[in-house]
Amino acid sequence: MNEIQYNLNFEKLCSELALGDVVGTPTAISGGLLHRTYAVVTSLNKYAVKALNPQIMLRPEAVTNYIQSERIANKLAGSIAAQPAMIFNGNAVHRIEGQYYLVFQWIDGKTLQSKDVTSFYCEQMGTILGQIHRTDCSSVIDTSLQQAQQLEIDWNGYMKRGLHENIEWAALLENQVHKLDEWTAKANTASTILSVDQVVSHRDLEPKNVMWRHNKPIIIDWESAGLITPLHDLVETAIYWSVRDTGSVSQVKFMAFVRAYRKQAGEQKADWGMVLNHGYEGKLAWLEYSLKRSLKIECTDQTEQQLGTSQVIGTLESLQRYENMSAEIEGWLNA
Repeated sequence: MNEIQYNLNFEKLCSELALGDVVGTPTAISGGLLHRTYAVVTSLNKYAVKALNPQIMLRPEAVTNYIQSERIANKLAGSIAAQPAMIFNGNAVHRIEGQYYLVFQWIDGKTLQSKDVTSFYCEQMGTILGQIHRTDCSSVIDTSLQQAQQLEIDWNGYMKRGLHENIEWAALLENQVHKLDEWTAKANTASTILSVDQVVSHRDLEPKNVMWRHNKPIIIDWESAGLITPLHDLVETAIYWSVRDTGSVSQVKFMAFVRAYRKQAGEQKADWGMVLNHGYEGKLAWLEYSLKRSLKIECTDQTEQQLGTSQVIGTLESLQRYENMSAEIEGWLNA
């Protein structure tokens, strides 16, 4: 693989967008798993600058997807506290010397760790997700039914390559390869059945993507925004906000999120087992992407390869935890 490197030039970016002269050295902000974000101080202001992953930007649809996600963020900013990227000359995505960027006003706030999330925060986020799902975004995205995407992943092939290269996750993948095929089949069936109902949403509304200022949330990082099955989004996001450090889920916090959502979006009758099966889809897709990073199939540098390797191990563990908890969560939702 020919590695595509980040090509960062904050001085030229700030000059072309009239952000002021860069003061000091931009500092990396931790948290993102796909892109790299920096705190950039200039003579005029302070900004969060996201350098978009150059490997991802090679994909034919990448630029269009980021432009659309920012349109969604701007639309939803009229209904909730959302932070879209700054617009310059009509554009949110900026290309400087082949590197793509998003620029944001700096937010003086904090994100929450799982140990800090209480039912109070879960209720706020459940309300916000319901408001997002109720917002008509047809003016910025084609909300007509999109065909369900089926996962077609050769887990056995990745396993063989990992064993050949003696990568640390290879034995773990070998032990779970039959489970991966089973989960993939469940996800594909659920996707086909549930995709008849879709809404526009953030699609990655984890605690790391919400800044809190004076106990009020501001939703950030909209790059994943698009169409999603609403009940899948509800369950997945409720889990994000109710998961403990141990990986188990708090029923009290989970149901606080769900009840707040239902006040906005109404009660739902559903095959919750099918909805939970749909939850394998995103985790499996992330696992495949992490495998590609770890195997240097889709990777910018050694740091990203190491991130891919650690994410493979963590995602395999997460998938097993998810299977173990699904029956219990289904019971809560049917109660």
